[in-house]
Amino acid sequence: MMPSWSASTSTTGVSQPPAPAPYAYASNPAFIPVQVRQGFGQYISSPSPAYGAQPTSSTPVSTAASPSPTVASSASAETPKGKVEWPESVRSYVQRSFHPQNDDRSIPRAEIEAKLKSTIGAAKENGTLYTIDWDAMPLPQALVKAEREAQLKQGASSSASFADAPWNAKKRKSGDFTDGYVQTAWGATNSPSSLGSRISYSSPEKHVAMDESYTKSSKFQKEANKRKRRFENEYKSVAKSPSPPPPSTGPIVGTSEVLEKKYLRLTAPPVASNVRPERILRQTLELLKKKWRKESNYSYICDQFKSMRQDLTVQRIKNDFTVSVYEIHARIALEKGISGNPIEFKAYRILYFIHTANRTGLNDTLADLTTAEKEERAIKHALDVRSALALGNYHKFFQLYLDTPNMGAYLMDMFVVRERLAALCNLCKAYKPDVKLRFITEELGFESDADAAQFIIDYQGQHLLEDRTEYIAFLTGKAGSLFEGARASAFQKVDIKGQI
Repeated sequence: MMPSWSASTSTTGVSQPPAPAPYAYASNPAFIPVQVRQGFGQYISSPSPAYGAQPTSSTPVSTAASPSPTVASSASAETPKGKVEWPESVRSYVQRSFHPQNDDRSIPRAEIEAKLKSTIGAAKENGTLYTIDWDAMPLPQALVKAEREAQLKQGASSSASFADAPWNAKKRKSGDFTDGYVQTAWGATNSPSSLGSRISYSSPEKHVAMDESYTKSSKFQKEANKRKRRFENEYKSVAKSPSPPPPSTGPIVGTSEVLEKKYLRLTAPPVASNVRPERILRQTLELLKKKWRKESNYSYICDQFKSMRQDLTVQRIKNDFTVSVYEIHARIALEKGISGNPIEFKAYRILYFIHTANRTGLNDTLADLTTAEKEERAIKHALDVRSALALGNYHKFFQLYLDTPNMGAYLMDMFVVRERLAALCNLCKAYKPDVKLRFITEELGFESDADAAQFIIDYQGQHLLEDRTEYIAFLTGKAGSLFEGARASAFQKVDIKGQI
């Protein structure tokens, strides 16, 4: 008998085809028609092709067996999404991003979460979720900073002063007011009327009023202010809505199988097909050692080692193998009789011993210096740094810090923070109740007032900065106890490897 519901379940408003025979199907039907219910869509992921077929003149289909388009659409809409199984490396990457030791006060947590979401989402959409080396992937904090630095470089590209600066002059005069990305941290964490907002995102009129008194002290001041006004609104929106990382973001994984490769300077982002992975580089190292013992062709060997070091750098491989490559390259150079630049590196050694507070090593190095070596500029600078710290003359120390020859500034960066804390404690004792923020900038060798304010804020001293009519004041009378503890922590024992 024909079921009683087959003629009563037709959808309202849908024209019905001519009534077919009760069972107008094959002699052995593949299915048995059942009544369509409202909750049908939550039990199947998609309707069966037989049910979804449109009736034709040659093959009439009963309306009881054909769900309406409304039901079909609701079925697909109500289908729950499957749970995504994230790789263990991705989970570990997320955990590292929020580890306390990777915390960066200049980047809000919401911005880190947004960067994580965009990075992992882009990898999922591109199908590279399982191929990316998440253990070597830069943390979202680093990606955000890279975006900020790229934005600042774009704004500074028109300034001829930066193009004319010497390649080895890392430090600049403190009067060169540069718009640093640290300013966005104040705008994100403080209210618009707060001190941080005034420094970071104040109106152009207030910027001009605040910096007017310092324009004469620096020939770059006016151009820096123009850059700040031009990019502050655009940069603020970029910081709040980070875009997905470009394809070149993060280390690449080489795929080249070639053992020997000529060194060429990179003029474009590296291509994976031209970069050798670590396993191939290990084979290359063994081959080069054999060739050196057999042929002793230094020009060829040096070129090959430079190529190896370049492949290690672009893949961000930093392990014992990387150290061995650099060490073997140095040994071959010494074996060939290439003396290098002993004066420059003796100066680096003195600065390194100052960083590690290794008095024995420092005294031995000083005893080995000849009278002529002490007159060399690099060594004389390092000796002056030692003398300034021994005498507690922080004014001279920071002048030397801003005028460091060669690459010594990178070594001084390793201990300049602790010396700034010590000098700030002395300033708080000598000057009360307050001083201008510009005075702190000049005395402690900061590149701008913004950097000086950020340094104070990093040590929870935002309440010590007071917004006044013509300048920003630092309340030295209330800062002593705060920075004394920070100084004691910074002057812990440093071992021979430069570790605390």
